[in-house]
Amino acid sequence: MSTDPNANLRAMFAPRSVALIGATERPGAVGRALFEHLTTRGFQGPVFPVTPTHRTVFERRAFASIGDIGESVDLAVVATPAATVPDLARECGRAGVKGMVVVSAGFRETGEPGADLERRMLAQAQAYGMRIIGPNCLGFISPHIGLDATFAAAKALPGSIGFVSQSGALCTAILDWAATRNVGFSYFISAGSMVDVDWADYVDYLVDDPGTKSILLYMESVGSHPSSFVSSVREAASIKPVIVMKSGRTDAAARAAASHTGALVGSDAVFDAVLRRCGALRVDSIQDLFDMAEVLARGKRPNGKRLTIVTNAGGPGIIASDALIAGGGRLATLAPESTRALDGLLPAHWSRGNPIDIFGDADSRRFAKAVDVALRDPNADAVLVIYAPQSVASASDVARSVIECATGDAKPVLAAWMGGAGVAEGAAALERAGIPTYSYPELAVASFNYLWHYDENFRALYETPASPAGDMHDRVAAQAAIDDALRAGRVSLTPRECERLARAYAIPLVPKTEAGTADDAVAAANSCGYPVAVKLLSAVVTHKTDVGGVRLNVLDTGGVRDAFTSIRASVTDRAGASAFDGVIVEPMVTGTDGIELLLGSAIDPQFGPMIVFGLGGTLVEVFHDRGIGLPPLNGTLAKLLMESTRAYGALGSTRGHAPVDVDTLAALIVRFANLVTDCPRIREIDVNPLYASWQRIVALDMRVMLHDLSVPDGALSKPAIRSYPAQYAGEWTMSDGTQLQIRPIRAEDEPLVREFQRSLSEDTVYMRFANAERLEGRIAHARLARSCLIDYGREIALVAEPKTEDGRRILGIGNLVRTRRSGRTEFALLVADDVQHHGLGTELLRRLVEIGRAEGMSEIVGYVLESNHAMLAICNKLGFSWNHRQGDVMAEARLRLS
Repeated sequence: MSTDPNANLRAMFAPRSVALIGATERPGAVGRALFEHLTTRGFQGPVFPVTPTHRTVFERRAFASIGDIGESVDLAVVATPAATVPDLARECGRAGVKGMVVVSAGFRETGEPGADLERRMLAQAQAYGMRIIGPNCLGFISPHIGLDATFAAAKALPGSIGFVSQSGALCTAILDWAATRNVGFSYFISAGSMVDVDWADYVDYLVDDPGTKSILLYMESVGSHPSSFVSSVREAASIKPVIVMKSGRTDAAARAAASHTGALVGSDAVFDAVLRRCGALRVDSIQDLFDMAEVLARGKRPNGKRLTIVTNAGGPGIIASDALIAGGGRLATLAPESTRALDGLLPAHWSRGNPIDIFGDADSRRFAKAVDVALRDPNADAVLVIYAPQSVASASDVARSVIECATGDAKPVLAAWMGGAGVAEGAAALERAGIPTYSYPELAVASFNYLWHYDENFRALYETPASPAGDMHDRVAAQAAIDDALRAGRVSLTPRECERLARAYAIPLVPKTEAGTADDAVAAANSCGYPVAVKLLSAVVTHKTDVGGVRLNVLDTGGVRDAFTSIRASVTDRAGASAFDGVIVEPMVTGTDGIELLLGSAIDPQFGPMIVFGLGGTLVEVFHDRGIGLPPLNGTLAKLLMESTRAYGALGSTRGHAPVDVDTLAALIVRFANLVTDCPRIREIDVNPLYASWQRIVALDMRVMLHDLSVPDGALSKPAIRSYPAQYAGEWTMSDGTQLQIRPIRAEDEPLVREFQRSLSEDTVYMRFANAERLEGRIAHARLARSCLIDYGREIALVAEPKTEDGRRILGIGNLVRTRRSGRTEFALLVADDVQHHGLGTELLRRLVEIGRAEGMSEIVGYVLESNHAMLAICNKLGFSWNHRQGDVMAEARLRLS
């Protein structure tokens, strides 16, 4: 059995032979349509019909069972009743079939009996290492080899789009649509119920396929492995565009959430946040799905959101402007030199603004010169050219002039050629020249808005974060506060426990004192100083203001007694006497120069804990302003989270006051996210209000709800993106006495890694990469960012740095990477020249071996130049075996871990 998880998928999608189980000549039957498509659309391999009731199918010999074929079969397509499929899966597995496509329906969608059939089918397949696509699917098409294993009437043209859909009905509609638009596919896949091959498998396969330039997904659900989905899309999106359309943007269940944070986290909003964090693009329509695949595959990206519009008709220019601004884009401001150039080109009464209306009498020459001016303008990130039919210049002539201007320019050019059949020739010429062309200006603008959103988010994801100012957390102290609450039989933390939790992660929480009597409340107020806030203390009331449980700006002892009495009376009246446990007294934070924010976390049932940020205070649900992020976060990601809200605009200079220190606020959000991931017993946590001004950032209130002990540790929700594996950090001393910290790499390490690469000699580089790889390539930001911002679920990289006070420096890097193509885990080491032969390479590899065992890996391998005697010696010392063929310059080192 192959250890390569994609080997069987490759055999399925490019099979040497196919068996059709359920082949028939019966008119209208699925088995007939499948047979016709498998045998008449260009597939060159043998197709074996399998049916126990016929000796031939369309004059081809039929086999009673797949075991009777007597030849190797890579792919079995099954179109028989659901009840027969588990036994067929066993027969296929025994016959060595690599994979099955089960188009049959009647499984989990029919209830428990069908679900049982599905479980039995999967168990049989897994016993033989066989993969299953479906069930209840349309099948798939590999157009480049003429393989059509579907019963859809329309054909798929060959192309570069890898398309996967959960909806079979949508697949048939898209095939019809694509044929009219001349859209081609590398693969066209109907995923069905995804009992086995799931989103992660498809994405991993398509990102490795050299013929696939864009990956398009139509999703109805994420499936049963959301973390794998996130991991695969994150990696794929860094290599080629991943574009997603998902149905179900409304979620009524979100309205039933009980807390501020829970009410603000809806599953669709979470899915948006997931895709942003992955670097994928979400679109709203099938048209957008394919339009953006085309635009992104062409490679030209805007540097920002500023668009210049050149039009020969005022109305369409206004329509485009409205659509641009509604989508968050901006009209570029014409530079003075552009205005002067256009003054010499256009009639005197031109608007001297953007859109640039060149009037209905514009000929192709005027179009060309205006577009050239727009492209040269330093304020423009892209140019949209709108053509409305008129008698002066034909659509084709104008198209040719635009093509001439746009050729070779780095800025994207989009076109809206209005007029239907009369402009079709010109529009086709633009498309052939690689200029995205649309029938209406608002469609072109929608693509531009998608484009800059996608590019802005993608660049931000791989922006190098600032180095963290220390970890500033005490996980043990935080866990102790949680354990105290659980031992007391509570799932909510007391104010004092909240203080301990906040202190453990350097979250500045206003000190609070609990008071069970009015006298205790007065004493607490006298101790902290006036004015004070008096708030309800209750184990059962979630929102204090809902029951009249908050009194602010209390100025004296009489006010404190009145506050205590009135809060007790109000809570007793609205929630019962048992809801009143006393009050909390805290110093009043006053000021008119700040903003009340919300910082919270709630559990999404699919993707785990989410971080929520936005406007806070008592009107949080009224404004409904929130951004959602996936933990863990770094400083850059925390700023992206803030920037996704309206609250972010209020953090700047307003009403004459200095701005809030967003770097300090971002660092607080990072620590809060670490708290959430470090303490999985936390079910919900709200810091609301979080008061932020230019003078200070302080949490005025904090509420924490826990999972009770009936939920076992193994069932607690985990982040969709694996947290920093701090357990693999530790100290070590080199043979020369130098003390080192060896730890997993962070995104913030990019500058240190760059300097490390600069320090390496050519000989060291050659020994590591087996070629003289140029320094410019090794230190390019795109490459370093991806090597530092890694998915710890797929890769671990250790860095070694000295424990000194005289500047940070990386001395060595060790990598452990799970490779999809081979199914193996590969290691690699690189040690600075001046510290070689001091044991660091051995220690890094020893730790990688330990990590491999801890992560459940079966073996690790490495590829070493036969002339790299030092590396060979390290591998020998740690027990690696060797596989070296005569004449090869590389030797394979292999260590079995289990």
